[in-house]
Amino acid sequence: MFELAVCAEMVFRQLPFVERVKKIAALGFQVEIWDWTKHDIDALAATGAKFSSMTGYIEGDLITEAGAQRLIETAEQSIGIAKQLNCPRLNLHGTGLNDRGLPVAPTPIVTGAMWLAAQHTLQRVAELGRRADVVFCLENLNTEVDHPGVPFAKAADTLALVSAVGSAHLRLNLDLYHAQIGEGNLIELLRRALPFVGEIQVADVPGRCEPGTGEIHYPAIARALAQAGYRGTVGLEAWASGDDARALQRFSDAFAV
Repeated sequence: MFELAVCAEMVFRQLPFVERVKKIAALGFQVEIWDWTKHDIDALAATGAKFSSMTGYIEGDLITEAGAQRLIETAEQSIGIAKQLNCPRLNLHGTGLNDRGLPVAPTPIVTGAMWLAAQHTLQRVAELGRRADVVFCLENLNTEVDHPGVPFAKAADTLALVSAVGSAHLRLNLDLYHAQIGEGNLIELLRRALPFVGEIQVADVPGRCEPGTGEIHYPAIARALAQAGYRGTVGLEAWASGDDARALQRFSDAFAV
């Protein structure tokens, strides 16, 4: 019922990256990647894997003039890589992140002017997506555990921005791991957000491992998605709690509605 994808950055980490991609594809999943500048794109394209999403910028932010311009410039570069990989979705965050997932420029207070600037920047991003026929997805993050200081982090924030822009080329990457930590009430959140969702990502809480290792009852999430008519991509962005192949099977089982 759903298209299932797996983040190659987080599983089969004992293998070289290209071999991870091949392994995930051989198990029947689409593949997600993060920062494309760290990978051999020609080698990834040659694997024949179906890529679901990738990071859609290298650096920049939504709120400063220089940061927004840099985000647009690197989003344009990312579109070229996405075309090479035939990857339909490019991921965005409220601001640029470093290698540890922390904001390059922490923003503990978000003003009204920042909201307006972010909306304007995302309108520019959506126009890029329209011209290139790709979809940029704005991801919610949690600030309590993994990403302190990121602006526009909660699902409520990303939903407000995406709905304000109102473009089919700017959607939500609704990450339920982050939403559980930051907001909870996941099924109601899904019902509100689904008209704007481009992709859903999952991991369990606590620990950010595969479904079945924590407090989120993902089979109930899967049933709610099916009942609401969602037929899109669900991506596993999680560490394996033990055996990697077993973790992927648990993910698949949780969404076998």
